[in-house]
Amino acid sequence: MIYIHIPFCKQKCSYCNFHFSTSLNFKDEMLSAMKTELLLRKDELQNRTLKSLYFGGGTPSILSVDEINSLIDEALRYFSFEKDIEITLEANPDDLDKNFLKQLAGTPVNRLSIGTQSFFEEDLKLMNRAHTASEAEGSIKRAQDFGFENLSIDLIYGSPTSNLEIWKENLNKTMALEVPHISSYALTVEPKTALENWISKGKVKSPKEEEQNREFYYLSDFLKDNGFEHYEVSNFAKPGFYSRHNSSYWKYQEYLGIGPSAHSYNGFDVRSWNVANNQQYIKKLNDKLLAKEEEILSNEDQFNEMIMIGLRTIWGVDLMSLKNKFSERLLEHFQTEIKTKIEEGILIIENDHLKIPEKHWFMADGIASDLFIV
Repeated sequence: MIYIHIPFCKQKCSYCNFHFSTSLNFKDEMLSAMKTELLLRKDELQNRTLKSLYFGGGTPSILSVDEINSLIDEALRYFSFEKDIEITLEANPDDLDKNFLKQLAGTPVNRLSIGTQSFFEEDLKLMNRAHTASEAEGSIKRAQDFGFENLSIDLIYGSPTSNLEIWKENLNKTMALEVPHISSYALTVEPKTALENWISKGKVKSPKEEEQNREFYYLSDFLKDNGFEHYEVSNFAKPGFYSRHNSSYWKYQEYLGIGPSAHSYNGFDVRSWNVANNQQYIKKLNDKLLAKEEEILSNEDQFNEMIMIGLRTIWGVDLMSLKNKFSERLLEHFQTEIKTKIEEGILIIENDHLKIPEKHWFMADGIASDLFIV
């Protein structure tokens, strides 16, 4: 599978620390560099038949449909697509007007991930989103009108401008819109963001973990009652609508990341990442050089990643895979820790898979870190 990072946005959200630029001055050069990177890295994936292609960012919908299509065509020059390939485009609601959607419906893009975040103006203003509450709702309806049934929306909970009642209304609105996939995250205060600055100066209250905990479990119960499956800590889907792309990440499969700051993984022991600087990225690719660094993952690194990722999912961690892959010496600490946590009810074993009971999923990352080999 391939991930293409589009490093452009109209404006900077207050909570975001992803790599992007609000200037489009070098957009053409960037797209050309990405096509060069696809050429230079065409032999890196063992499986040359793609089951997913994902445009993330940044804001991929800031591109024209012709530009999106040209990147798809370039990928087709070097890879073949499965007949039912999932091609996802992340999009902001304010970009999804009738003209854009009409053109997009004529492309191979068959899944939209819409950055809704909230249906309430106060939340959107705090987040410095470019869209309004009415655009959030209207974009979903328009996408459905143009035949996009495989839709995902992002929702953020635990904002200081929100509360449980507002969160309930957000979820009721989502159900009324019949969206089949939801990715939902607690508002986090990342370093060097506007949100961190506002909180440090007392302009905005800090998110409260107990409120986020309450809203997370309400979210989980509510969506399950409405026919959704909670298949990863932050992801919920109606049957048949799991994100094929993200599920591949969570099952340790290989992927190729194209564009500045994009990451790649060979499915075994090599992880690489591109420079998070647009000008450096373009310059390198203009010289037909890759703008990436890589690391060889140690046995400990591989073990810790399998634990961290697996325990965030409905599938858990395959204990037989761990035993076959890692030495007994490496597993000693792990076996001691899981015994204690099983006794405490924090971990369970089902069909030889280690899992966190869903009632403890909000603390999944902390539970997983206790099992790490250090």
